[in-house]
Amino acid sequence: MSDTPNSPASDSADTEALRTGHIRSFVHRRSHITPSQQAAIDVLMPKWSLPYKNTLLNVEQTFGRPGPVILEIGFGMGETTAKIAAARPDDNFLGVEVFNAGVGALLKRIDENGLQNIRIIQHDAVEVVRDMIAPDSLAGVHVYFPDPWPKKRHHKRRLLQPPFVQLLASRIAPGGYFHCATDWENYAEQMLEVLSGEPLLQNTCTDYAPRPDYRPQTKFETRGLRLGHGVWDLIFTRKPS
Repeated sequence: MSDTPNSPASDSADTEALRTGHIRSFVHRRSHITPSQQAAIDVLMPKWSLPYKNTLLNVEQTFGRPGPVILEIGFGMGETTAKIAAARPDDNFLGVEVFNAGVGALLKRIDENGLQNIRIIQHDAVEVVRDMIAPDSLAGVHVYFPDPWPKKRHHKRRLLQPPFVQLLASRIAPGGYFHCATDWENYAEQMLEVLSGEPLLQNTCTDYAPRPDYRPQTKFETRGLRLGHGVWDLIFTRKPS
């Protein structure tokens, strides 16, 4: 999320990326976790989370029912995830996040709101999508306010690069959607370029989309808009087979 402080990535992360060709979808940074968030992790993780496995996800087994699956990558503190899941009870939401504070915060929201349709995987999103999500299986993908890495030399660390977008697009079912949002104009321009360049996807608008009703406006976003900051939504769909 762009409302969390950026930190320089380690040289070792760059070295690994050059060696393996895989840039992780996150960079380790120190983050504060509250006692209540830690308590939620200790108590609720077994109920609402899944371990990363190199095995395709069984939706009915995972959620206890069949139904459309929406993947959200980098859910931050889970405010948006919980609100969307509450408003769309017939959809199943799979949230991927690496930071303990965010995982703990979403677990608290799940418990406090009695939500039954969210599951969490605390792991690198690239590996989760590659190894656990079957091709043509997702009804939608949400990527809201990913780390913008504003310095030009760090743009290579941005999540939405062509190889990962290609992988994500292959996991979306024909007719499914890919929804991104950012408050960094330069990143919005890059997202538009990368998503437009993916042959499996088509834009639902000429360029940027109005914020759809299902994506609630967060407190952080409201504050930014009040200060004159822009927010850009992009909604693409998977082309028919």
